[in-house]
Amino acid sequence: MFRRSCAVVAVVLGLASGARAQEDGVFARKTITIYVGNTAGGTYDLYARLVSRHLARFLPGRPGVVVENMPGAGSLRAANFIAGVAPKDGTAIGIVTENVAIEQALGNVAVQYDASKFTWIGRIGPSNAIHAMWHTSKVQSIEDAKKYESALAGTGAGNLAEIIPTLLNAVLGTKFRLVRGYPAANEALLAMERGEVEGVSANWTTIKVQKKEWLADHKVKIILQDLPTRGPDLLDTPALGELGDTPDDRQLTGLYASVGAIGRAFFAPPGVSAASAAALRDGFIAMTKDADFIADAQKTSAELAPAPGADLQAAVVGTLALPEYLRKRAQAIFAR
Repeated sequence: MFRRSCAVVAVVLGLASGARAQEDGVFARKTITIYVGNTAGGTYDLYARLVSRHLARFLPGRPGVVVENMPGAGSLRAANFIAGVAPKDGTAIGIVTENVAIEQALGNVAVQYDASKFTWIGRIGPSNAIHAMWHTSKVQSIEDAKKYESALAGTGAGNLAEIIPTLLNAVLGTKFRLVRGYPAANEALLAMERGEVEGVSANWTTIKVQKKEWLADHKVKIILQDLPTRGPDLLDTPALGELGDTPDDRQLTGLYASVGAIGRAFFAPPGVSAASAAALRDGFIAMTKDADFIADAQKTSAELAPAPGADLQAAVVGTLALPEYLRKRAQAIFAR
């Protein structure tokens, strides 16, 4: 009886010790803010809010987690904030445009960060930006875009919505005309519906979930997907990596098609302690395997394709190792 009582006490003490360890961990009595480089309602915001509902359960100390939208400059404003202003104790996390490393590689003057020094935490979902044209536009294909001028909504110089049309004009001879000033994809989609522009760039998930009636009623035509090869949902739609008349052209379009490796990724500032970084990375990956998290993602139609921080770090370093001749050609196209 005495030995049984001791065993019970030991188990209780062990559980209490584990609970205290969880309560007194790295993030105890802290609040983590996820900064989103885009406006509310888009896929970046969707993924940030999905993570905010689950991440705390997998972090030592069970911190609070909140979301703050910080749009501007194609989400470079948020990236700069996290690099230079946000606290470096693991309580600031960002999710910004997937071409964050390309903008640095090409010398964008708005870049005030080194993407290779960010503390990359993990990727939650894929990135498949698509280019859609309204049904009344003369442009219903990339070939049409070489014949007719069409107005596209621009959502910031650091955003693919402006980068890809500019690239295609230079490499393929398309005649896209950017109408700048829209904060993000949601506002651009509304502008297309109102007739302010003929086309937009948005994430495929946004279109097929939030605008599925457009697809059903043939209100829009998807003319391009920003991937190296065609995605399973859009086998009849050209991929960016296919385009280009010469090997050099295809290498340039392939560079921008490759940003999907980063996708909807989360990162913390440079200089985060090893303990905090490890807790964030381990907790993030554990979260992506959790049944409740996966069920929540399915309810919101969020596509999951998790990847660890180390993979993202490698992708960023690879992008920054851009060949000089390719860098110069891209800089010439974007006048940088």
